Amino acid sequence: MNHKGHENLTGEHKLGDIGQLFIFILFAGFWLSDMFLNYSNLMNEYIPLWIKLPVGIVLLILAAYMAKTGMTIVFGKNAQTIGVIRNGVFRFVRHPIYLSEILFYLGLLIINLSLAATLVWVAGILFLYFISRFEENLLLERYGDEYRQYMKEVPMWIPHLKNQ
Repeated sequence: MNHKGHENLTGEHKLGDIGQLFIFILFAGFWLSDMFLNYSNLMNEYIPLWIKLPVGIVLLILAAYMAKTGMTIVFGKNAQTIGVIRNGVFRFVRHPIYLSEILFYLGLLIINLSLAATLVWVAGILFLYFISRFEENLLLERYGDEYRQYMKEVPMWIPHLKNQ
């Protein structure tokens, strides 16, 4: 990805964007086809839609909020100057944009419990973990102890339950 004009950005894995697009297409294909062909969503008959839909919608809203907030902090006109980002959603998790992607897929999975799409979701989580670790190595190289301390204080994806 071209980060011209965003000197505060360190970089990302060269397969990050294309890999995420591939995961999205694969997930959407399985999720949508399973919705209409019902080949791996047998659990849907045991959990009523009136339970699944509100939970799924809450996760989709949370995912949208995290993605928008994270992207605004990183790419917005008031983007932070060079340094480790510790404000907004970055106070709670180190990779809020990737977490938003995970929550987006989870919200859809809860609405339509597709086993095939769940397998793609798990593969997507593994892929996001891989590119997160790659990016963290770049950040460690660039910011050293400052980022190492941030890693100790802020979890990768699952926020601490203690007071922030």
